[in-house]
Amino acid sequence: MLISDHTIGNGEPPFIVAEIGANHGGNLDAAKRLIEAARGCGADAVKFQAYTADTITLDCRRDEFLIKDGPWQGYYLHDLYTRCATPFDWFPQLAAHAKELGIIWFASVFDRSSVDMLEKLDCPAYKIASFELVDLPLIKYAAATGKPMILSTGMASEEEIDDALRAAGQDVALLHCVSAYPTPIASANLERMQKLHSYFPHVGISDHTIGNEVAIAATALGACIIEKHLALSRAVSVDAAFSLAPHEFRGMVTAVRSIFAALQPSTSDEEDAHRSLRRSLFAVRDIAAREQFTNDNVRSIRPGNGMAPSELPHIIGKHAAYAIARGTPLHMSMID
Repeated sequence: MLISDHTIGNGEPPFIVAEIGANHGGNLDAAKRLIEAARGCGADAVKFQAYTADTITLDCRRDEFLIKDGPWQGYYLHDLYTRCATPFDWFPQLAAHAKELGIIWFASVFDRSSVDMLEKLDCPAYKIASFELVDLPLIKYAAATGKPMILSTGMASEEEIDDALRAAGQDVALLHCVSAYPTPIASANLERMQKLHSYFPHVGISDHTIGNEVAIAATALGACIIEKHLALSRAVSVDAAFSLAPHEFRGMVTAVRSIFAALQPSTSDEEDAHRSLRRSLFAVRDIAAREQFTNDNVRSIRPGNGMAPSELPHIIGKHAAYAIARGTPLHMSMID
């Protein structure tokens, strides 16, 4: 899978995405600074969310539209999304700023208008959020662009995931996700990521836990994408409570890439310099010609210039072919 010529999976390090969400706090300059922070932290990509309050919900005060628990408790949906939305007229500037900085940008889409707007900017990939995974017409519409797609699977059943994959087509990655904000560590459910990986090649994680432990563990389990919220400040928005500050995000990036490197096959060249220090058989006393080898004059010691220690039982009781000085490594030519 390719996003802007960046290979996802296929033995490459995890593709690290800095999710901006609502962390711009309604300020375009802050949104640009978040792109700069993502680049400075070493993220591969920065992701925004493309919706308007009127396209994602209704301005309605019925009880069904009131959020009754979680971090957004007490908000009506339209009020929340009005506060959190990234205005469509920002996206040309955001895309240009990301391109200038040399970092990949893309966005989650929530309706046809967001896909159409982003297509005009040649958005390189589309994300489908967990709440939209059941919107198969939206997935098909985004997939028709021919761009790579990332599907988040929070709350989805296996049947719903299968349906979404069929709608999306071929160039797809799945993100394991727990739709709790923040997600308790004990609810991270990484076993499900492994299950997804058992039948689908490109699987990553959209992580809403506080801290970087789950992202690191997901890397060890083979995640090809790590998505995590980035905030300039934990006080700036309704998403900040489950976001990482720049120094924390940078630490996560370093840890993820270190863990990935540690998982790779190695020729252990670093060990070669020490092979000569392993144990081997040495004469530990002067041995006269024709003298019998015993446990008193032959021992397994460091370094490793002599015969393998496993040969000791075969040597004991045999005789020296010639005189051997103390400290000499033993070789077969010395044994009569």
